[in-house]
Amino acid sequence: MEMLKQPWSWWIAGILIGLTVPVLLLLGNKHFGISGNLRHICAACFPANIRFFQYDWRKEAWNLFFVAGIFLGAIIATLLLKDPNPVQIHPDLARDLATVGVINTEHLVPKDLFTWEALFTLRGFILIVIGGFLVGFGTRYAGGCTSGHAIMGLSTLQWPSLVATISFMAGGFLMTHLLLPYILKL
Repeated sequence: MEMLKQPWSWWIAGILIGLTVPVLLLLGNKHFGISGNLRHICAACFPANIRFFQYDWRKEAWNLFFVAGIFLGAIIATLLLKDPNPVQIHPDLARDLATVGVINTEHLVPKDLFTWEALFTLRGFILIVIGGFLVGFGTRYAGGCTSGHAIMGLSTLQWPSLVATISFMAGGFLMTHLLLPYILKL
């Protein structure tokens, strides 16, 4: 158990993520992605006369178990592997955040930005509500999320996945370096 509590090298996760692609392809041409599971859940739980949800979601039920495993893993990590020490961020990042008014950085997600109280500020509303909407809209518009396109799509040499991944990265860089500093000053 102590081995699980220690930090692991970055390359271990890279190898494990990289091995999921051939394993899924060998197990029956399965495709990896997280965002499609919301569609599967809606198709299973809310049968309606909506064409988007009229398909055989049972063929993708394995992916629901995958998401359940992620959820269960998060619970186990939170309860059994929790580190009582504050999350350590780089001092340069803490300094940069302090210049835009984010001073409560002892958590991975700054409480100055992501709390119920922050939601009712202009800055919080933009980050949480509008940002959440844009992530959901972009995922649907791109036909998948970053994990589906960047891991599975690029591995199978799909042109739309290359375009989507480049767009995700460009959008992330633009948001981080051009828009976010202005939003954080609100």
